[in-house]
Amino acid sequence: MSIYDTLNPKQKEAVLHTDGPLLILAGAGSGKTRVLTHRIAYLIDECGVNPWNIMAITFTNKAAGEMRERIDKIVGFGSESIWVSTFHSSCVRILRRHIDRIGFDTNFTIYDADDSKSLMKDICKRLEIDTKIYKEKSFLAAISSAKDELITPTELMQRALTSSDYAKRKQAEVYREYQEALHKNNALDFDDLIMKTVELLQSDPEVKNYYQERFHYIMVDEYQDTNTAQFELIRLLAGKYQNLCVVGDDDQSIYKFRGANIYNILNFEKHFPDAKTIKL
Repeated sequence: MSIYDTLNPKQKEAVLHTDGPLLILAGAGSGKTRVLTHRIAYLIDECGVNPWNIMAITFTNKAAGEMRERIDKIVGFGSESIWVSTFHSSCVRILRRHIDRIGFDTNFTIYDADDSKSLMKDICKRLEIDTKIYKEKSFLAAISSAKDELITPTELMQRALTSSDYAKRKQAEVYREYQEALHKNNALDFDDLIMKTVELLQSDPEVKNYYQERFHYIMVDEYQDTNTAQFELIRLLAGKYQNLCVVGDDDQSIYKFRGANIYNILNFEKHFPDAKTIKL
């Protein structure tokens, strides 16, 4: 008896559908991780796919660790070549190799929340902003939202100029200064990791082609929690082979407050017209 016979009919259908875009709608307890791990095993064992050409992305280090463990167990030899990681750690790996192509050194520093806060404090002081009225925290939140939506400082400034809202102009001005300071310090904040990777892939066809060739099969867990930047990253990576399998629950988006864009899952078939949808 093969390991695939232990799956129920819907799970099996999702595992055996390997080519082209696939949306798996799966609520809690429907066996989605099982489907992803068996699908990876099937690609390697039955379809002869090189483990090196498979990428599995999830949200948290814990989830990535669990997936890595289950994949190692089921796939065995060669499983270490499969790229299993979070969005952010995938982007760090890509940027450490290629960020010099967009004007940073590859030994860049990654700012944590405290680093960003103290940089924002300096900027507010320099721009003589009254932080009793305009809180540093709200500037950082506005910048983070802009980056989730891939809005550059220039674009935010253009939008602000068409608005009579003084606070929006201040946000745009602070965003520009903040990014310039990060660049000068050869530093990226957490949101930059994805935004800069998207910028790199959009602006450098050679790098984009390298990663599209590297990842023939891409799987994304908790897809309902992706924001616009994460969607664009995945779209670029999967652009050549279109073998993108996303798993999500269209009923829940726990990352809503973090800028998750539920339309990524609701409009999946619009973005990928050849997509097949399977509900577990």
